[in-house]
Amino acid sequence: MKKSTMADVAKEAGVSKSTVSQFLNKRYEYMGTETKKKIELAIEKLDYQPNYLARSLKQKRTSMIGIIVANIVHRFSTEVSRSIEDYFHVHDIHAIVCNADDDPVKEKNYIEMLRAKQVDGLIIFPTGQNADLYKTMEKESYPVVFMDRSAGEINVPAIVTDNKKSSYEAIRHFIQSGHLKIATAFQPLTISPRIERLAGYKQALLEADIAIKDEYIINAPVQELKKHLSLMFDLPEPPTALFAGNDLVFLEVLEFLQERRIKIGKDLSLIVFDNIPFAHLADPPVTTIAQPAYEMGKKAAEILYKQINKEDVDSETVIFPSNIIWRESSK
Repeated sequence: MKKSTMADVAKEAGVSKSTVSQFLNKRYEYMGTETKKKIELAIEKLDYQPNYLARSLKQKRTSMIGIIVANIVHRFSTEVSRSIEDYFHVHDIHAIVCNADDDPVKEKNYIEMLRAKQVDGLIIFPTGQNADLYKTMEKESYPVVFMDRSAGEINVPAIVTDNKKSSYEAIRHFIQSGHLKIATAFQPLTISPRIERLAGYKQALLEADIAIKDEYIINAPVQELKKHLSLMFDLPEPPTALFAGNDLVFLEVLEFLQERRIKIGKDLSLIVFDNIPFAHLADPPVTTIAQPAYEMGKKAAEILYKQINKEDVDSETVIFPSNIIWRESSK
């Protein structure tokens, strides 16, 4: 069976090919309701399928963008990705999501693969370890936005949260509640959010004249966190308060505390930096520092869309404030 063409649709609807093209590209400004209806009926009758490849070649676009997340397991990453996909869906642009696992080699491979597929732009949670590749995209004015993290002296737009400030406020709360033995736990300090959160922790302790003790600071791979927590809580003076650097760290901490029969909110005060959807259902409810993930994703999408459309965009870092949701675990 011969495949229907745009010319067939135009003939069936009694309009020009250019009018059908405007309809397919959702340019309805000067198109009457009756004309739209005729084209819709003609498309349905002829079972017309637009040739997206031909349209991409003509427009010099693929109507696809790439999202390279650091770790799809993080709730924050999935919320941001959903927001970006929602935004571009409205603009008839498809999103391809890739998971780099915080691995610079995987990140590099995904960037090169997506660019080879000629996606119109990228939103990247950068590992920070592919500087030459980032600089190449910057030099070529390729549409790209960094999400959640900075990546050195790379002059591209970035969307982040106030990691240091929010962490500082959390530790200040512990101090004001009477805690002097305050610990923190992170994954390896290889990316800017973790480094900034640790800086906020240290600043609050220094301002309160509380000594910063290395034995109260953990930075280790997830699979090794419980071993380090065990060493820390076996100290002659174990911590009475703990700041967990993200949701994956929190899960390891929670399992460790249950094994040790350490009661949150009674034996240990706890605050977690991340978006944890069921924190209010824990026993006791857990204090979290929630990032406005959906809003951050939308902002990144807006900036990328402007770049794709050749609009002027400032290569600035947009900082979104996080929100500390106080619950019983931090008393």
